[in-house]
Amino acid sequence: MGVLVFDDMKMLDLSGPAEVFSEANRYGANYRLSVVSVDGNPVRTSIGLRVPVDSDTASAPAFDTLLVAGGDLLPVRPVEPDLRAAALRLAGGAGRVASICTGAFILAGAGLLDGRRATTHWQHTALLARSYPSTRVEPDALYVKDGSIYTSAGVTAGIDLALALLEEDHGPGLARDVARSLVVFMQRPGGQSQFSASLQGPAPRTPVLRLIQDLVQADPAADHTLETLAERARVSPRHLTRMFRTELRTTPMKYVELIRFDMAKALLDSGHGATEAASLSGFPSYESLRRAFARHLGVSPTRYRDRFTTTSPAPRRRRAVPPADPDGREGA
Repeated sequence: MGVLVFDDMKMLDLSGPAEVFSEANRYGANYRLSVVSVDGNPVRTSIGLRVPVDSDTASAPAFDTLLVAGGDLLPVRPVEPDLRAAALRLAGGAGRVASICTGAFILAGAGLLDGRRATTHWQHTALLARSYPSTRVEPDALYVKDGSIYTSAGVTAGIDLALALLEEDHGPGLARDVARSLVVFMQRPGGQSQFSASLQGPAPRTPVLRLIQDLVQADPAADHTLETLAERARVSPRHLTRMFRTELRTTPMKYVELIRFDMAKALLDSGHGATEAASLSGFPSYESLRRAFARHLGVSPTRYRDRFTTTSPAPRRRRAVPPADPDGREGA
């Protein structure tokens, strides 16, 4: 198994999957990990540590599995030609190829995702889709398999992908043992959209649409029917709907729901109860909020709140002390 690394790669993109396969060896697997870089020199990671490599890509052997790490700079500048060429060469001799996080941009730049389904970190799925229109990007997936090519979402999703590869190789029993040993989910509930904001990207360009956005965000619980919004914007409902479809590729009512949905997530994050979050964000009932969470995240509002509200344990309740008796002793 080989891992293609480069300067400023994300450290966890290497160490997360590596720990999965190393742990699997303790349960009877026989993975041998080889780290390679384009020139064979050690690479600087995202946290400043330098990682030694086993060889350069030109002299690396054919790998059963090739993992391609990601890095923060990949989405913001073109992938270097020698890195693309290295990925293409190594992929040609590999039985399967997998990218971690933004490593998908390296695979896409090398043409390995043309006509395939893929994913990457939720912050960059839209950019991946725009930059490589022949790739069918699945923004909510934790990982995607298309033939012998695998792509995964943000950094820790590399662990999810590694467990899936391990299960393919050795079955669910061994993969489950490794997941338990590492204290991670065998299959994480919900997709990566539970970590993201629903309304990504720049604000609407059209003044009318920006007005609608401001109105709903200012008071999400107000009456925001199509007719009411059209009246406030001084356009017809049909024209308003056409503007939303043209610029935002959605309808006014779906857009209102997304604003309310993001508001409800923020309220849950700050510790509000699910019923209160539903009311304050403009949902008519908890049930309507629950259905929205099921549609967008695949989890309930309560489960979402339990995962994201705080990392601090709940305060311990102090044991009540019985009043003292007249002799100064505590009550029985």
